[in-house]
Amino acid sequence: MQRKSFRTMPCPIARGLDRVGEWWSILILRDAFAGMTRFEEFRESLGIAPGMLSRRLAALVEAGVLERRRYSDTPPREEYVLTPRGEDFRAVLLTLLDWGNRHFAPEGPSVQIVDAATGAPAEPVLVDRATLRPIEAPEFRLVAGPAAGRGMKARLARERPRDLLGRKEISA
Repeated sequence: MQRKSFRTMPCPIARGLDRVGEWWSILILRDAFAGMTRFEEFRESLGIAPGMLSRRLAALVEAGVLERRRYSDTPPREEYVLTPRGEDFRAVLLTLLDWGNRHFAPEGPSVQIVDAATGAPAEPVLVDRATLRPIEAPEFRLVAGPAAGRGMKARLARERPRDLLGRKEISA
């Protein structure tokens, strides 16, 4: 069964999910961030069928998230390395890790983000690069961008303006 493609949807979340939203893809990226590059490393780590792994790796290469590089000519062997686009997925993966630990690890976290110098647990927060203020601050909200079509503008205008935490703003 062919899944629906979100590539042409105007929503950047939908377009991103089209490239990496399949769970095997996200787990492959998790392993790539852990330093794995070779087909067999991914296969052994994930316990995934070779055909499925081949398709997921090809899709990640096509999306420009991974790059295939030859590391042996005899026999011909290739590895998969993160591209700059793939490296940009790190924040998404770390946020997903933190969310999973907070809500779906009643036994406690099996993986934690810690300060390398002190070992103290860290809590990721999304910040605005220009002001270094947390994006959760009420001063930030979603608005239609310059490329937004009528549908996106209508979707964002349906309700009174809200900040990114979903709270209604006092003034529009």
